[in-house]
Amino acid sequence: MIWELPIFFKDQLPYGRGSVNAALAVLCALAPLATPLIAGSVMGQVELKDSNIASVRKGRDYSGVVVWLLPASGTTRPPGNGKHARLIQKDKTFTPHVVAIETGTTVDFPNYDPIFHNAFSNFSGQLFDIGLYAPGTSKSFRFQRSGVVRIFCNIHPSMSAVILVVDTPYFTVSGRNGTFEIASVTPGEYRLKVFHERASEDILQGLERKVAMGAENQTLPAMEISETGYLPASHKNKYGKEYSTTTEDGLTYPGAAK
Repeated sequence: MIWELPIFFKDQLPYGRGSVNAALAVLCALAPLATPLIAGSVMGQVELKDSNIASVRKGRDYSGVVVWLLPASGTTRPPGNGKHARLIQKDKTFTPHVVAIETGTTVDFPNYDPIFHNAFSNFSGQLFDIGLYAPGTSKSFRFQRSGVVRIFCNIHPSMSAVILVVDTPYFTVSGRNGTFEIASVTPGEYRLKVFHERASEDILQGLERKVAMGAENQTLPAMEISETGYLPASHKNKYGKEYSTTTEDGLTYPGAAK
């Protein structure tokens, strides 16, 4: 383990005859105050292949890929209680489209549109429904179980997002150019895992690998993620019914319980 003496003590070490023993005495006395330099970053890049999405195929947009590290021992730390993330609703769109959070994190859903929204999920993952709420307001939900949560709006069928809940503080989401960085990773053995909403489970499992972290940064080989076979799936409203062909953005809306 590498240790660094606090900077305000560095000038206090004696020099000259007998300085070695004196310096050792100071270091031993101040060891509890020393700061361990034991964290590095995991960096890499992903590229999406075989896509039918124009922004990917023509625009080379490789954003939205989640990469995270799980301890190889299988042990996890307590949930990240008190942490917050945001999934904004504006222009009838969830932003960002993909959010990664640690288990125990609360997600705020502010409504920046001049119309009502109702975020919910009834797919695999954690079920939730924050109900109908007005423009300029916000609601929140705490995610306490790891997994993929697919988010929709009960009023606007075109709105969708993905929240990936992971049992680790070491995670990130790729940028538009596909680069990613997981910072401040404690040394140890990890399993690297990858999620992309348009990739099959077999392809994602094939990208998993072991990562041995020391105190220095580590750059991983580039990863290619194929979207072969991806077909957009339709979804129903929170009552399990088809969306109405007309949408009212006022106080009432299609799909409301009668």
